[in-house]
Amino acid sequence: MNNSVGNTARLIGAGLRALLVLTVICGVIYPLAVTGVAQALFHDKANGSEIKDESGQVVGSSLIGQTYNLPKQARSDATTGDDAEEAAKPDLKWFQPRPSNGLGTNSVNTRYSLLLSGATNRAGDNEDLITWVTAAKAAVVADNSTATHKVEPQDVPAEAVTSSGSGLDPHISPAYAELQVHRVAEKNGLDVAQVEKLVEDHTEGRQLGFMGEPRVNVLELNTALRALSEN
Repeated sequence: MNNSVGNTARLIGAGLRALLVLTVICGVIYPLAVTGVAQALFHDKANGSEIKDESGQVVGSSLIGQTYNLPKQARSDATTGDDAEEAAKPDLKWFQPRPSNGLGTNSVNTRYSLLLSGATNRAGDNEDLITWVTAAKAAVVADNSTATHKVEPQDVPAEAVTSSGSGLDPHISPAYAELQVHRVAEKNGLDVAQVEKLVEDHTEGRQLGFMGEPRVNVLELNTALRALSEN
């Protein structure tokens, strides 16, 4: 009986010592070591790939898209007399991202919401998708046509009217950025050449020279646009 109690006590003691040692190693030393290495070698990525403006204020992450909309306006319903909120409209002085309609059927991720991500899972011949794309293309043409520059429907790139697989893509193609140049220049009182130079400076090439496509990070581009407009 005494041997049994003694063995049990030794096992419990060994288990507690193992728990303490593993807690210190796995719960304290290892996380601190990983955090230290990450901060030393990959500081930007470890902190969320933050983008800062000229004042040093964090304005977002280079990995997550954002919307650039005007404030919503309250309006009164003529039939019921009830107050309602108008749908958000794009603020056309900024470069606009691609649509974020992933999982839009349940209204979870319609405006780059970070609750979850996903695609619409609509087939190319789906009537709802065709309606959305048609309306989006018409809006892109209307929004970006100026008195001196007419945008044709065939000039609108695919990503200007469709969301990405995640619904959170922060990039657009150089073609879509170029399509918006005249409108952005006009709205901000800038020369077209100045805005074109911004797009050129913020166009990233293919990774390792052959993977993916050239792209433009919209948040980085708009941050540079704000700095240019304020100078």
